[in-house]
Amino acid sequence: MKFADFLSSFEELIAACPTERLDDAPRYVFFSDFHMGDGGRRDDLEWNRDLVLTILARWYFERGYTLVLDGDVEDLSKFRMPEIRSAWSELYDIFHAFAREGRLRKIVGNHDLGLLTEPDYPFELLHGLVLERRGRRIFVFHGHQASRFFVKRDYISDFVVRYLAKPLRIRNTSISGDSRHKFKQERRIYRASKRLGIVSISGHTHRPLFESLTKYDSLRWAIEEQLREYSLAEPERRRKIAELVGIYRIELERLEDRDMKYALSRSLYEERGLLIPCMFNSGCATGRHGVTALEIEGGAIGLVHWAGEGSAREYIRREALGSTTLDGSPYSRYLLRQDYLDQVFARIELLGDRASGLWPQTRPN
Repeated sequence: MKFADFLSSFEELIAACPTERLDDAPRYVFFSDFHMGDGGRRDDLEWNRDLVLTILARWYFERGYTLVLDGDVEDLSKFRMPEIRSAWSELYDIFHAFAREGRLRKIVGNHDLGLLTEPDYPFELLHGLVLERRGRRIFVFHGHQASRFFVKRDYISDFVVRYLAKPLRIRNTSISGDSRHKFKQERRIYRASKRLGIVSISGHTHRPLFESLTKYDSLRWAIEEQLREYSLAEPERRRKIAELVGIYRIELERLEDRDMKYALSRSLYEERGLLIPCMFNSGCATGRHGVTALEIEGGAIGLVHWAGEGSAREYIRREALGSTTLDGSPYSRYLLRQDYLDQVFARIELLGDRASGLWPQTRPN
């Protein structure tokens, strides 16, 4: 697929989605890929049932967050809607509580696209959401629209219309376990976001990204920072650095074994040396060591990880900028990364395609 084809489809998708103004006051939280099922062994969310119910009701609802569910919340590729409703009635009650206060945004993904045909579905369904801050745009969408299957059908004006008129047999294989396709789709989103000078927030790949950096790259840079400090540190500090580098190295090697050559994401996203902080991903809620989410609060965007007592990996506990335990629960929130949106946009404007003069004069294939 030519990049120009995806860029055109991406621009049309953004133009067709509603826009909300984002100032310093509102709080938003972005979750994706719940993959709710029937509550049985094949239900991917069942492992984190209590964790998700607790943090949504007792942290995000009580603190006034707007909840953005960024696709693949229900898994209609494996389960029927009545089964999902029955198994997750308590979670739907929480969704309703957010909706009654005007604080629910629900975006469809490839695994719950069939919700568009549900006659009694209680929540408004979106294909994406534009958040505007001081003339700059954040585009929230699930991410499956970057696949060849959806792009070649002109996602909203052609594909969805046909889907509604005559349901298609969509093969919903999981991209989360396919490194090659995962990185290809992420690279398309990265290039299109950089070209348009916007921030994108997606899900779909189950892989959290912050400012276009993967967990692999974040660990790599963290090791480099520790090594630079090591040579100047006092003996006790050197001991702590050596211990931390060892923890990071174990996690890095685990990721290398899992993703093989595709782990080096920077070389796949960016042909030049500067990686532009235009792409974010909320990860998923189905991990065995906890769930990840993105938050916007006070003009800053953050990547958070929630886990039960003793469940978070050691590098998470060491790497976090801060952590908070939810009172009366075994769950803790780890703030992994945070940056001010104005600074993110400043780097996009100064380092991106518009600053370099590549837009709109040229469009690469």
